[in-house]
Amino acid sequence: MKSNFYELTYIITPVLEAEQFTEVVKKFSDFMTANGAAIELVDEWGLKKMSYAMDKKQTGFYVNMYFTAPSDLIAKLERAMTIDDRIMRFLALKYDAKMLRHRELQKKGEVPSIFKKEETDEEVTEATEN
Repeated sequence: MKSNFYELTYIITPVLEAEQFTEVVKKFSDFMTANGAAIELVDEWGLKKMSYAMDKKQTGFYVNMYFTAPSDLIAKLERAMTIDDRIMRFLALKYDAKMLRHRELQKKGEVPSIFKKEETDEEVTEATEN
């Protein structure tokens, strides 16, 4: 079966203790590796305030994960996350060729800047005075 590169972001309910957050992250990391995924990076962003309330909660524990996996794993993963009451929301993205090139540039620190540096108010004032 063909493997693809994915990015998974999920939000864990904030009512858990610190060690329980680690337990949830480990549960899903182990689930993925047991089903054929190769995890590249697990980035725990921690508790963050949300723009709007979800499930009557204003914050959530965010986790971002990059991995390579067979395509049939995603359906299993989404089912497992839907069943787990500790997961508030999740989103899995399959990377296409452009996204993979950008990811490689990110890892090397060579992402090109496509926006010009914005002028500060001081630079604009100096330019108008001269």
